[in-house]
Amino acid sequence: MRYLLAMPFLREPSHILLLLIVVVVLFGAKRLPDSARSLGKSLRIFKSEMKEMKNDGDEKKDDTDGSAAR
Repeated sequence: MRYLLAMPFLREPSHILLLLIVVVVLFGAKRLPDSARSLGKSLRIFKSEMKEMKNDGDEKKDDTDGSAAR
């Protein structure tokens, strides 16, 4: 049992295929496109928010550097 827990997941293509089959069985073929679309939209929102947070951090850093130089 300990050996099974130590094995890295998805090492072989057969593992990925098995995972895809399980996903299709659980969600059904009709719901997969909607689920994928929703996941993609969520990832796009997450990335844009992360980029915005990074830009906000850069602007604050520039503001503090600019005010110290004056």
